[in-house]
Amino acid sequence: MSDTQPISTTAAGPANGAQIVPPAASGGVTQATVVSRTAPKTAYRPADVSPQRRVQRSYSVRLWAVRHSRALEWFYARFADIFLMLHPLWNRIGYSRVEAPVTFVEKRVKGLMFDCRMCGQCILSSTGMSCPMNCPKQLRNGPCGGVRANGNCEVEPDMPCVWVKAWEGSRNMVHGDKILDVQKPVDQSLRETSAWLRVTAQAAAARDAAKAQVSA
Repeated sequence: MSDTQPISTTAAGPANGAQIVPPAASGGVTQATVVSRTAPKTAYRPADVSPQRRVQRSYSVRLWAVRHSRALEWFYARFADIFLMLHPLWNRIGYSRVEAPVTFVEKRVKGLMFDCRMCGQCILSSTGMSCPMNCPKQLRNGPCGGVRANGNCEVEPDMPCVWVKAWEGSRNMVHGDKILDVQKPVDQSLRETSAWLRVTAQAAAARDAAKAQVSA
């Protein structure tokens, strides 16, 4: 006989303050499934939607962006050219003044398309249009050693590993080998700032420096 005693539970949780520890996942069953099965049962059920369906829907646009990484790469290049053309306007108004409205738009557009976390150092063009900041460990240079056999995340079992998707997306891109570039650690001081404006200002400075060198 087993020495373990069953722990009674109520709708509010384990009785007498006891804590239930879900058994380890095995046989191809994810930890999320084990937790779901051992959770206290109540009368509440999400209306007409299963938890699995909610998860799939939440990642659907992000995965669409990865599948269409080549088209988005082309679009981003044209978009960057337009923003660079507008550099004299940004410069005249003042980059600091246009920061707030541009950041407002950027956060919502990239949030919808890529689940952007507004790190201010966007590298989507180098990661197959899969944002590495969606990694629970926020790894910027490839996946951890815990990627599951089905390609899902170690921490969030129902989420496809962002770096597995990054590699898949990069294989469709013209400059897909940029995924091999080593990325610097995230500069936390740039959070919630516009990567669009920062990249534009850097490109304008590099262009002006090249012109000055040629004319010298």
